Amino acid sequence: MKDDRLLSRRTMLRGIGAAALAGGTVGGAAALAGCAPSASTNQQPLGTPSFSAPPAGEVTIWDRSGDLYKVFDKAIASFTAKYPQVKVNHLAVDINAKLPSTLISGAEVPDGAFYDDALIPGIAPQLFDLSTLIEPYKKDIAPYKLGVVTVEGRVVAVPWDLDPGLLFYRADLVEQAGVDPAKIATYDDLLAAARTVKGKFPASKPLHLEANEYLSQLWLDMFVNQQGAAIVDSAGKLAVDTTPYRTALTWLDKVRAEDLGTLAKYFEPTDVNTLDNGTQVFVPWAQWFVFGPQQLLKQTKGKWRATALPAWQAGGARGGVMGGSSFVIPAKAKNPQLAWLLYEHLTFSKTGYTAVYGPNDVYPGGINTSVPSYLPALSGEALFKPVAELGGQDLWKVATDAAKQVPGGYTIPVWWGKAVDYLGVNLQRMLNGQMSPDDVLSTSAQQIQKNLVDRP
Repeated sequence: MKDDRLLSRRTMLRGIGAAALAGGTVGGAAALAGCAPSASTNQQPLGTPSFSAPPAGEVTIWDRSGDLYKVFDKAIASFTAKYPQVKVNHLAVDINAKLPSTLISGAEVPDGAFYDDALIPGIAPQLFDLSTLIEPYKKDIAPYKLGVVTVEGRVVAVPWDLDPGLLFYRADLVEQAGVDPAKIATYDDLLAAARTVKGKFPASKPLHLEANEYLSQLWLDMFVNQQGAAIVDSAGKLAVDTTPYRTALTWLDKVRAEDLGTLAKYFEPTDVNTLDNGTQVFVPWAQWFVFGPQQLLKQTKGKWRATALPAWQAGGARGGVMGGSSFVIPAKAKNPQLAWLLYEHLTFSKTGYTAVYGPNDVYPGGINTSVPSYLPALSGEALFKPVAELGGQDLWKVATDAAKQVPGGYTIPVWWGKAVDYLGVNLQRMLNGQMSPDDVLSTSAQQIQKNLVDRP
């Protein structure tokens, strides 16, 4: 059960970066965007469901195996209680590997599937246009999330989770060093806090620096998203060699140059050991970092806390997103309207999203690795309980406050995963002292433009 939970927790509700890492498919996941169908075959809009009698029929839904499948299986029961004449065939599959090829072949296509946001543009031509159905809910969807499920002006997925970035820190060591986390309001403050901690504990390298190429690009995008930017601008033009990326990379390079960072791959042995032994003290990461204190960090369980990310400028946004997933409805689905009813229930009804995020047989305290992207859900009562492994901290309040500050205007291009061969690789060279921030940006921009943007 432990291994199953490790895999599913690290793939659940967090987006392609962690899913690729947990499944050992970083390169494969990046390649999926390239092998996914690229020619539009049936991108018609899905109209409002109309039934002459209570909705009835069968619908086939794909979810990831493990705990994700179990949680959604329980939540689907609340849907079938509402629509007893609908049968849901709920299947656990390797979606990232199976869905693109299934959409190409057209054989045994599901009516709906859970899918990583970073991969959605690659299969968008094979999905229903859900714009009309989403319209009544648009004002209540986090602007960031609405952006990532909109491809060429069409909403092609039902937005699910929001994965806000937070600053996780070792409360005991920070206190011993005399640092007040409440006063870490900007990234300059965080750099100063890291210097203070290193002064108290000379063997420490207090700030996490991500060593996985794919995850480091996803991580960098979180810092950029915080500044209201993305890898492409609103017109779809490449925006790598720009101020937001330069600001983030310059800061990361300072961490490296001052020996204030531990370069390690997320939750691999070196990372776990240095988190547990006090080498790492600060980790700016997505909410799903909470998995570590709950499942992996045996020596320091209960000593970690979370607060909002610092802002890049005083008074700036203290929320950014790292990863995420949504629900897609293939254009060749047999019962797409029933799939929409299910996803509408899970996403936009209190009964539905509470059934997923709230306490259940799989997670007695509820799912605390992300929050809903449906804003009314963030303003109601807490969906999951305080986290014992964070010293009983109310993570719901910290995460929802951060989620409400996440800027919109974020777009994921179809080639995002392939950009890791350039931006992700060059970022690692910088973190190893082999490139400057300016070199990373100019070189990556040239490589991505030539090999991905301009490529026929």
